[in-house]
Amino acid sequence: LGFLGVSLIFFMFIIIVYRGIKISMEAENMFGSLLALGLTTLIGLQAVVNSAVVMGVVPTKGLVLPFISYGGTSMVMSLFAVGVLLNISSRRET
Repeated sequence: LGFLGVSLIFFMFIIIVYRGIKISMEAENMFGSLLALGLTTLIGLQAVVNSAVVMGVVPTKGLVLPFISYGGTSMVMSLFAVGVLLNISSRRET
């Protein structure tokens, strides 16, 4: 994909993390807020660690890039995390 493709993918991860933090701050209760923050951190940290491994900054850890790298279980858990984030988002007061 080249530089533009990689930039687009990382921009999308930044959007996911930004929206997750926003959902966390606007959640109705403390449990929803902490759950949203934890799931956002899970996705964001996996993306950061995977990029660091690919750049050669840290040794290999075995973490996949969420939504991109091949792996059925990782994909299912990433989609589950986003589903829970959407559920927390839909239950907030407007």
